[in-house]
Amino acid sequence: MKAMILCAGRGERMRPLSDKIPKPLIEIHSKPLVLWHIERLASLDIREIIINIAYLGDKIISYLGDGSKWGVKIIYSDERESGALESAGGIIKALPHLSSDTFLVVNGDVWCDYEFERDFDLGSDLAHLILVPNPEHNPLGDFGLDKSRATNSADTKYTFSGIGYYNPVLFNTLKEAKLPLAPILRQAIDKNRVSASLYEGVWHDIGTPQRLRVAEATFV
Repeated sequence: MKAMILCAGRGERMRPLSDKIPKPLIEIHSKPLVLWHIERLASLDIREIIINIAYLGDKIISYLGDGSKWGVKIIYSDERESGALESAGGIIKALPHLSSDTFLVVNGDVWCDYEFERDFDLGSDLAHLILVPNPEHNPLGDFGLDKSRATNSADTKYTFSGIGYYNPVLFNTLKEAKLPLAPILRQAIDKNRVSASLYEGVWHDIGTPQRLRVAEATFV
């Protein structure tokens, strides 16, 4: 399995920290956010990692290099000329580097102790989403969960963690553009092609300095 870490965003809400440091390089417990993911992926023998870059992307390249320091191969999907393409747009641009089989995508600005699955079997589904209990900043959640199926309508909804397993078929008819991921997922959910599971371990969306401080008080 190949993995992609989304690292192209500007991180407006993280300012002023993100004025000089790309959000994926902001540190928690003396380690950049993106490096937590890379080390966990390497520990599972996921050795090929695609990272998309835009804002301050040169600093990400300078820090991570080719990934050999951590026993992985990093391929950069460069969005600096176009500007960040949002989640789905970034995945679409990177498709030539991703597997023709299931691949993993994780947001570069989340911090968690979720254990990625190296051999995730989607079956006939187009995606599997990892959902988490709703944090304070997203009290209404994003998707419902009916047994193992993601739903668009439910009395109780959970927050999409930014971690998902995808079949490239979900994206390969779409043109490269600035595209958010949620509408694409909702269409697939309406066709009953998306599974999901609830993860209740440590998970933080490091979207603001205040959330960073909360995460810093957490240990994994």
